[in-house]
Amino acid sequence: MTADFEDQQAIIAVLHGHCRGLDRNNSALIRDCYWPDATVDYGSFVGAASDFTELIGPALTQSYELTRHCVSNVTIVVDGGLAQCESYVEAAHLLRGAEQEMCFRGRYLDTLERKDRQWRIRHRQVVMDWSVTRDVHDERNNEAFAALAKGRADLDDPSYALFQRDNNHG
Repeated sequence: MTADFEDQQAIIAVLHGHCRGLDRNNSALIRDCYWPDATVDYGSFVGAASDFTELIGPALTQSYELTRHCVSNVTIVVDGGLAQCESYVEAAHLLRGAEQEMCFRGRYLDTLERKDRQWRIRHRQVVMDWSVTRDVHDERNNEAFAALAKGRADLDDPSYALFQRDNNHG
């Protein structure tokens, strides 16, 4: 059966939280998306999600300055406390030196479980549809963009100040 609105929103929040955790290189955010005994299949890494959450940040940092993961076209089927979810993922990875980017397009095939009204991933399989690496001209410091805040893959990203500010005023 299809998921009701509350379940859909909660599951999508997990998917978005995982993307944010990857892009901010925050293993705690990623870990919060999985149950403690969850498993993942990322092709080059198959095993415990808890191990993956500790390895992925350093692996991404070694190869990329920044990443940007986006999910869309989310299909969710709920059966009691379990859900099957397919989401399209587009991930852009700015390689060290900012002269190339690797763009990955694929899908996440997730089994999620609800416990105590909370959804988390029980198992994730990544499916690659295609990937391309291309040369880029980094314009972050171009005159037109010089005054903009710049994204970072760490706790100095401007979003952390936003959420801290909101927590202090609410």
